[in-house]
Amino acid sequence: MALDRILIVDDTAIIRKSLEERLRSKRYAVSTAGSIAEAEKRLLASSFDLIFLDMQLPDGDGRVFIERLSHNDNKPLVVMITADGSVESVVECMRSGAFDYLPKPFAMTQIDLILKKAAEFQRAVRVTDFLNRESIAQREIIGSSPAIARLKDLIHRVGRTNATVMISGENGTGKELVANDIFLNSQRSAKPFIKVNCAAISETLIESEFFGHEKGSFTGATDQRDGRFELADGGTILLDEISEISLALQAKLLRVLQEREFERVGGNKTIKVDVRVLATTNRDLLKAVENGTFREDLYYRLNVFPILVPPLRERTGDVEILSNHFLERFSKEHGIKSCGFSEVGMAGLLAHHWPGNVRELQNVVERAAILAEEGVPISAELMGLASPAATATRPAVPAPQVSTNPPAASQVIPLHELEKRAIFEALERTNGNRTQAAELLQISIRTLRNKLAEYRVDSGEVA
Repeated sequence: MALDRILIVDDTAIIRKSLEERLRSKRYAVSTAGSIAEAEKRLLASSFDLIFLDMQLPDGDGRVFIERLSHNDNKPLVVMITADGSVESVVECMRSGAFDYLPKPFAMTQIDLILKKAAEFQRAVRVTDFLNRESIAQREIIGSSPAIARLKDLIHRVGRTNATVMISGENGTGKELVANDIFLNSQRSAKPFIKVNCAAISETLIESEFFGHEKGSFTGATDQRDGRFELADGGTILLDEISEISLALQAKLLRVLQEREFERVGGNKTIKVDVRVLATTNRDLLKAVENGTFREDLYYRLNVFPILVPPLRERTGDVEILSNHFLERFSKEHGIKSCGFSEVGMAGLLAHHWPGNVRELQNVVERAAILAEEGVPISAELMGLASPAATATRPAVPAPQVSTNPPAASQVIPLHELEKRAIFEALERTNGNRTQAAELLQISIRTLRNKLAEYRVDSGEVA
């Protein structure tokens, strides 16, 4: 369960007793205290997931105690118990940091409802923390090439500042990963990180996504809605593919960057925000400025600190590291036992041009991990790649001699016979190891088995 240990802090013995019995009946580990001093001793001895805390205690105000609890690394959820059920009292409880409140007298059904809400909240928090950790772990910048070393240095330098950053590069190079790293290295890493994919939102809705809207401001606006800039207040916003927004919206975005203020769509109230802006683009924005599709003043406002993410073809030294990283990751995700890449398979990965960059490599490796046979290294053929290593070791074929007389039919070896000879030669070179022979022939082990079965039938043996 999401909740396990619960502390009851109340100076009324009958309340402590009744709550304790109810909670123990539901198999929670329960401790009790009649004062703040006693509660602090319990907290020093153990950690708790939830505290039922009386607002007025003999040695102090429960709300002050909540403030002290807020400094704990693993602060528990607090439910305030109060004899005053007025709106003002409830607001004071929530402002002091309480998760919920419980007015006296209370029914045990109210306790059950609070426990359910708290358990769901704790579970959601833990799932979110897990997903965030997984996301960060799976989205780190992998590589040790000089190009990546320079990139990481730039990220470290600009991350600790509040400068606006323009991240450019081809599709699939990892521009969003760079933005993520800048955020994690910043002083705003504990604040919101809001992302907007400018290319994925229609032109009619993107202004509302940026700045929010008032109720009734357009058809379908049934409620007031906060925009992404408002949600990112105090933190960071990522404008992904910034080149895709219209000139009209560019003008409004320029004002936000300059004045740090805006109005919601359909509203007249000026909203001020403190937001760090990161932007990405896969286009040449200077050319867009020359063509009149991107504002020059906005370009210079965004391009305070430019970062160019190198394509994978300029960091070939990272291909092997990335390939092994992706293979390990997808093997775990899909529950696959991998034997890694064959020598020829890795040679194919290293020789490929990778027009789709890291994203293409990731997709190729994931597909190959799923298709690979257990116990068989991944081949170049399985990944749909050329095999330069095998080609390089193949002896050169001499140029044909020009002859006016056609060769006799007996001099031409049928293709199926050439294939058979090649297979037997490969088996001989590998001392009968079919997996290694299949690698030399650049065919799958299954194809090799089928061919050998055919040859046994042809020779009169039972397949």
